[in-house]
Amino acid sequence: MTTLENRPNTALLVIDVQNGVVAGAYERDAVVANVGSLVEKARRERVPVVWVQHSDEQLARESDDWRIVPELTLDEAEPLVEKHYGDAFEETTLETVLADLGVGRLVVAGAQTDACVRSTLHGAFVRGYDAVLVSDAHTTEDQTAWGAPPPDLVIAHTNLYWTYQTAPGRTAGTVKTRDVDFG
Repeated sequence: MTTLENRPNTALLVIDVQNGVVAGAYERDAVVANVGSLVEKARRERVPVVWVQHSDEQLARESDDWRIVPELTLDEAEPLVEKHYGDAFEETTLETVLADLGVGRLVVAGAQTDACVRSTLHGAFVRGYDAVLVSDAHTTEDQTAWGAPPPDLVIAHTNLYWTYQTAPGRTAGTVKTRDVDFG
């Protein structure tokens, strides 16, 4: 139901699953494994996989922390979008990449739940995309020292409110890795 015209396709959007981003993340290994399963499924079904990679002062380009985790392998044919802001659409090529692929529906996974994942979900939704969050394929680190709830509650809350997100002409929602339907 995307509001974007002539955009019937779905893509898997993998956000910031980088060494320095997920090193201390909640249930890191399980989430990375779920992201890996999604990537494999998307490739089998010939669904585009679009990778997003963040860099900033704390996450220097070309550093080990900046690199995608070793458990995940990018295919050279898959687009890689570099970003500097939470929302992967801000000052990046993401919109152009998705338009070229005819994508109007995104299945979203990655890190961090309460930053780049959440910002990109909202960025996609307000731009007219359908946006599905894979409820067991996103994570964040512990930010309780700065007043945030523990990571498991941040993830649970994000899943709760994205399950019921609505807007005219668009769909949102959550789905578990095993139940993802790219169709």
